[in-house]
Amino acid sequence: MSQQPLDSVFQEWHDNQAIAEQMIPMIGSLYRHNNVVVTMYGRSLFNRSVIRILKDHRYVRKVEGTELSVQDTFPLVKAMTELNLGPAHVDVGKLGVAFKARGGDPVAFLRDELAEIVDGHDADGDNGQPKDVVLYGFGRIGRILARVLVEKAGGGNLLRLRAIVVRGRGDIAKDLEKRASLLRRDSVHGPFNGTISVDAEARTITANGNVIKVIYADSPTEINYTDYGIDNAVVVDNTGIWRDEDGLGQHIQCKGVAKAILTAPGKGNIANIVYGINHQDIGEQDRILSAASCTTNAIVPVLKVLNDAFGVEHGHVETVHSYTNDQNLIDNYHKGDRRGRSAPLNMVLTETGAAKAVAKALPEFDGKLTGNAIRVPTPNVSMAILNLRLEKETDAEALNDYLRRMSLDSPYQKQIDYVDSPEVVSTDFVGNRHAGIVDAKATIANGKNAVVYVWYDNEFGYSCQVIRILQHVSNVHFLKLPRVKG
Repeated sequence: MSQQPLDSVFQEWHDNQAIAEQMIPMIGSLYRHNNVVVTMYGRSLFNRSVIRILKDHRYVRKVEGTELSVQDTFPLVKAMTELNLGPAHVDVGKLGVAFKARGGDPVAFLRDELAEIVDGHDADGDNGQPKDVVLYGFGRIGRILARVLVEKAGGGNLLRLRAIVVRGRGDIAKDLEKRASLLRRDSVHGPFNGTISVDAEARTITANGNVIKVIYADSPTEINYTDYGIDNAVVVDNTGIWRDEDGLGQHIQCKGVAKAILTAPGKGNIANIVYGINHQDIGEQDRILSAASCTTNAIVPVLKVLNDAFGVEHGHVETVHSYTNDQNLIDNYHKGDRRGRSAPLNMVLTETGAAKAVAKALPEFDGKLTGNAIRVPTPNVSMAILNLRLEKETDAEALNDYLRRMSLDSPYQKQIDYVDSPEVVSTDFVGNRHAGIVDAKATIANGKNAVVYVWYDNEFGYSCQVIRILQHVSNVHFLKLPRVKG
């Protein structure tokens, strides 16, 4: 290669960086002033770095086979700022691919594609009242939920993290500092994106301007949330201590609480919700809900779309799951079989209720699946292996093409992600916001037999599903444009 092409490639990179830098304040303005969330094939571009924006554009080539650069999308983002748009999630990636093929004037193009929200912004209008959220427990899932809630505050999201509830630890000032430090630094998910401060006298943690009250209590019955100015709140129970109606019912008996959501599989008649699959079944009378398990959330959307297209006669789900706090660091007593053995040193064969739990979200799978789990020495990101007998014959290419299309342009695009690379490993999916990620290179299909491998961030991806349930029960809904085909 001659020197000139090398210089040309380098200059193009710098030019694209400059364009991405210009896009950032436009994307921020659309978010804050119009409640418009700009996305790139489902990935939010708000509050992202220049490099991240460029990488998200590069992602389009992998999933669509079409090159898309910021030079293609910049005119559209600029035009969006001129159209007085109403609240929505707008996928500039999909719009960019269509505009690149069609050409013409970007403003005219968007007036057509975004007709439902053009001139839909009312600066003096009422976008609704903020919804109070309380996190009961502040462990792995609680802190990730806090990060996502703080990140999403504003932009019409309306969810406000008002308080966290933890047990008392003696020295309150020291306790607050330690909890703030755990929110600030995370060995798996990295540093908190913003600033955090503590007010020991007020018993608050302030994260990016969000003042969060820290309530110390040993049980829900001790708390009157209205004493803290909290009302009609949704309590998200991350402790796993109570999983039935009697136990979780303690939350809704508290003054100031409207609903309770459990971040674990519920027992008895509690509805187990996998957002994107059966969240529409939630009724006003459902005051106690379960967000099911991380594994159930990962596999149910994939099983749903496979059953819709090919039919599933029966199957087995094998989960390769990262270890959790429930296990021991070194060999010690544990009430569960095998879980007392050292988590960082062993693969631990254990049980999973995910296969049976599928039927709670998809009744058509009742009695069709078996399941087992292996805990492995990694701190996060797991995999579910779906070994299925289908009703219709297919091959790996057709199966993958279908799953790719479901991940890009279906009602399940927030739940199903898709990767087609021979080099990806578990750490590549840390922070992925989808419920599960299909690994196309691992797919096996021959006739009616199929094996599908689904990665999932059992902490972050699951937490995003919980947030989606929170938004739904709080009537926080966004129009998604362009519309899903079909």
